[in-house]
Amino acid sequence: MAKIITKWEPEDFELEMTSHWSFPKRGDWATHDAKWRGNWSPYIPRNIILRYSQEGDLVLDQFAGGGTTLVEAKLLNRNIIGVDVNDVALARCREKIDFEHEGANGEVYLYKGDARKLDFIEDGSIDLICTHPPYADIIQYSEDIKNDLSHLSIKEFLPEIHKVAEEAYRVLKKDKYCAVLMGDTRKNGMVQPLAFETMTMFRLAGFKLKEIIIKEQHNCKATGYWKTNSVKYNFLLLAHEYLFVFKK
Repeated sequence: MAKIITKWEPEDFELEMTSHWSFPKRGDWATHDAKWRGNWSPYIPRNIILRYSQEGDLVLDQFAGGGTTLVEAKLLNRNIIGVDVNDVALARCREKIDFEHEGANGEVYLYKGDARKLDFIEDGSIDLICTHPPYADIIQYSEDIKNDLSHLSIKEFLPEIHKVAEEAYRVLKKDKYCAVLMGDTRKNGMVQPLAFETMTMFRLAGFKLKEIIIKEQHNCKATGYWKTNSVKYNFLLLAHEYLFVFKK
């Protein structure tokens, strides 16, 4: 049975005005839900899309995943290309964008592909990139997909995310923006600064850094296993991610 949608937009929405974003209510309008592991709150792409693009623009999400960015682009009258290497993700995306609503006129184009090789997208044709890559191998999204970056260790991941950045730079129009959400992890008790190392890869690809936004996480309560270990081994639970906004 198809879900009956009663809410098509967030209540009392206001565009974020500072570099600290916090969304305790992650967002449940339209077809959004939290069932795709690690997907971002729809408040994030909504803010990015509204601030850095215009109606009718062409947006790219080369890690489409659970389809959150695609839904927001359609609702906000932006056309969007969604790319993923995972057939399960693409099926999820098709399900999420399968709705009609007055005023939601954005066109969605789905492709199975690798974010490092977007041959089907012309140079300088994209108005905005809005994407949420995997955080190396923190969450693995498939078992045996060859080009799935979520199978890579941090050491393996960084040169590959640099290729993603180079391809993003190629397809983006001059003076347009690329927004990327990335988090850190720990290894042997030490923070692994994956986010800032990813930021460096995008700067090496030619991007200028427009904004660093601290995005607060709300699923990091110190309970059970993690509370015990954070006390035992004296470390803080990571409760934030970084949203980098780059300019070409």
